Amino acid sequence: MESRTQTYLRGRFGDHYRQADISPPPAANEREWGFIPWTEGPGETMVRHRSLLDLGDIEAFLGRKKPRHVYFSAGRYDDPSASSMSEKGWRSSDLVFDLDADHLPSVTLGEDTYAEMLAKCKDALLRLLDFLENDFGFEDLTVVFSGGRGYHVHVRDEGIRGLERDARREIVDYVRGIGLEFDELVDVETVAGTAGRSSPAEKRTLTTEGGWSARAHSHILTEVDRLREMDEDDAIARLRQYDGIGEGKATAALNAARDNYDQLAAGNIDVHSAFYQISKVLALEAVAADNAPIDEPVTTDTNRLIRLPGSLHGGSGLEVQRIDRDAIEAFDPLSDAVPETFRGHEITVEVTEGGLVELDGDSFTVEAGHHTVPEHVGVFLMARGRAEKGQE
Repeated sequence: MESRTQTYLRGRFGDHYRQADISPPPAANEREWGFIPWTEGPGETMVRHRSLLDLGDIEAFLGRKKPRHVYFSAGRYDDPSASSMSEKGWRSSDLVFDLDADHLPSVTLGEDTYAEMLAKCKDALLRLLDFLENDFGFEDLTVVFSGGRGYHVHVRDEGIRGLERDARREIVDYVRGIGLEFDELVDVETVAGTAGRSSPAEKRTLTTEGGWSARAHSHILTEVDRLREMDEDDAIARLRQYDGIGEGKATAALNAARDNYDQLAAGNIDVHSAFYQISKVLALEAVAADNAPIDEPVTTDTNRLIRLPGSLHGGSGLEVQRIDRDAIEAFDPLSDAVPETFRGHEITVEVTEGGLVELDGDSFTVEAGHHTVPEHVGVFLMARGRAEKGQE
């Protein structure tokens, strides 16, 4: 990044911060703070181990320093400005989740556009919130667009703040579906023998009321619905794709799906041994489809630094933005997170990397060379390293 570009962005970031209304996190004076200034050269240097006492009023600090990135710690400490973690005196930590579009298995890098990547990341966010709200019952949640490639979720329920890393690892494993065994999802009940069979039998069911068992059941029932709508030959061919399922088992499983739908809908997966065998495979598919692909080290790290809501992301020029829970579905990060500071003006830029630009509800291709563009587009291109500031 050329010095002229850096000077321009630093100045405009400062203009944004002088107008911004930034709310610090709870217990802000107990947290470590860090920031990355605009420095010359290819690298970025983090300034950390600062307390709010060191920085002063956060809005005044941001307006004065005009940083490229701003962070605060998930952890709360006796002495947040101590230079080593052992000296800080850890008290507790928020439970923080990070979803990054670059790391999602559903994203194809080089093929998916920025907007498509963020849309897939929002889908993963909604799955994560389902775990946090419905499986764990957490209530004090803050959802944040990271300003870059994804979303953060801060959980601050009092009961979780004292959890050590191992306990946080268990939460990670649960939302990722790591180590989940099918037998752990199944309720086994001994029932009386049927006609012609005097010995007791076992009835295996999946709960339909919540948790991974309900997710597996929903996935299985979706497949049952699909099979029931297909003609018989196609349905049997589909079932024979499962390992160990020949034509006889496929036919039996299909008949069971058609003749025992009410039982299947109630969670009974013991309608036929072949269907039970297929259910095991479908349950594993549910784990792959429904897990929340979070960045695991972020959640287990009790000392993690995370972006400050209201700050600007130095790699995009977009705002790190809190999102109300009921506004997530409608939230468009490439429009709603464009700072008002950068709207209503045009600037000149020298585009060094042409290509697709998706921003503020618009999608267009920009060629390499000298252009006059809306400022929010120019800031976005410069922050992402795709343009330099042109001469006005």
